[in-house]
Amino acid sequence: MNILFGLGVIFLILNIIFSLSLIFFERKDPTTTWAWLLIFIMLPGLGFVLYLLLGQNLSRQKIFKEKTQIDEIKRKNINSKYMANTNYHDGGERFFDLRKMNFNHSGAQYTTNNDVDLYFSGEDKFKQLIEDIKNAEKYIHVEYYIFRNDCLGKIIVEELTKKAKSGVEVRLLADSMGSHTLTKRAVKKYLDAGGKFSIFFPGILPHINTRINYRNHRKIVVIDGKYGYVGGFNVGKEYVNKDGKIGFWRDTHVRIHGEAVNSLNERFLLDWCYASAEKIDDYEKYLSEPESYIGDTGIQIVTSGPDHEEEYIKNGYIKLINNAKDNVYLETPYLVPDIPILEALKISALSGVDVRIIIPGNPDHFFMQWAASSYIGELLNAGIKVYYYNNGFIHAKTIVADSAVSSVGTANMDIRSFKLNFEVNAFIYDEMIAKKIEDQFMKDIEFSDEITIESHSNRSVYLRIKESLIRLLSPIL
Repeated sequence: MNILFGLGVIFLILNIIFSLSLIFFERKDPTTTWAWLLIFIMLPGLGFVLYLLLGQNLSRQKIFKEKTQIDEIKRKNINSKYMANTNYHDGGERFFDLRKMNFNHSGAQYTTNNDVDLYFSGEDKFKQLIEDIKNAEKYIHVEYYIFRNDCLGKIIVEELTKKAKSGVEVRLLADSMGSHTLTKRAVKKYLDAGGKFSIFFPGILPHINTRINYRNHRKIVVIDGKYGYVGGFNVGKEYVNKDGKIGFWRDTHVRIHGEAVNSLNERFLLDWCYASAEKIDDYEKYLSEPESYIGDTGIQIVTSGPDHEEEYIKNGYIKLINNAKDNVYLETPYLVPDIPILEALKISALSGVDVRIIIPGNPDHFFMQWAASSYIGELLNAGIKVYYYNNGFIHAKTIVADSAVSSVGTANMDIRSFKLNFEVNAFIYDEMIAKKIEDQFMKDIEFSDEITIESHSNRSVYLRIKESLIRLLSPIL
């Protein structure tokens, strides 16, 4: 009994120390602090172990301080050579302030000499990507959060290996947690052919990664500086509908041809140099001079991550929502909005804007549906329409407003994407592209069930309890 009492006192003292360190040293926002304090109380001792895995704001500052400084120097060097003559804000008055904010806030260059292809299925996206890889002449840059060593992954690695053998410069960057099966052994033939491979933010111990936060969630491919890919599709058989458990995979990806590809390539090069420690002094060979005319689609590439204090993509979302006059249509696999996003959506709907959201009816993480459901009541009461997509799994991260502007990228509408992951989105100022995304949204509604106030009010008490608990922990999901 005395031993148990002594252990209890030790746990109590440790909890007090951990709580004080969280409040006075980390200085997180209050909602996140309360979420962690709740875990410390409910799981004494174990709570701090979870905090070491999932929290660690101090470690973020230490880990990425040098990266932030180096990235800023390199970005200025790249921009001074290739972006000095760009007219940043020449796209007309509509959404002018969104473009201006993205540039002033995150340095996102605005270019208009672009053409964009949209892909709503993995088969179409990867068919074109493999074709572009086969046609590459100078270099191929590939960066994915998930790159599986399965049937699709092996096909792409095989094509990259062929290009490396032919003398094309190939770099493959994958996140160490999302792509844990893509080992050096799995890409040995690729490496032997001269291909370069690196993993982003590896674990301290081999084959064990406890660094759940700060994952590189970006999906970028750049080929010869001419074509750039960004969007929601990772590399794996489920993304081309060859996983029977998940079913049909609905996602959205864009292929860019034009000046905006330089912005994607800049982001890749900064991520690559950080992860691989390769020193690249001559950026000129990887950044293309503008062609005479490709198209007239305006694009800004906006990136964000834990190496920055500001949440650039989230702020772009908020500005886009606030500017909308007629409608806002949003698709996301994970709906865990923070207060600014939640209020922006509600205010927009209360102002008479038609706000609609599609989320998965069959989520890949069971607790994420509880988290989303905890917000749905507020959204419905504000006049927002919310739908459960039931034709498989919807993974698209898109938002479109007023049939005029859209965003396609890697950032989910959740706190983890805003604060903890490295993300990249293309903000596209083009009515034709916006209309195509809007049309696809309406097609997705046909395979969705609308959540009504009545049906939401009739959910069980047990579900409400689970929602309430998850809602308290939502800042750290």
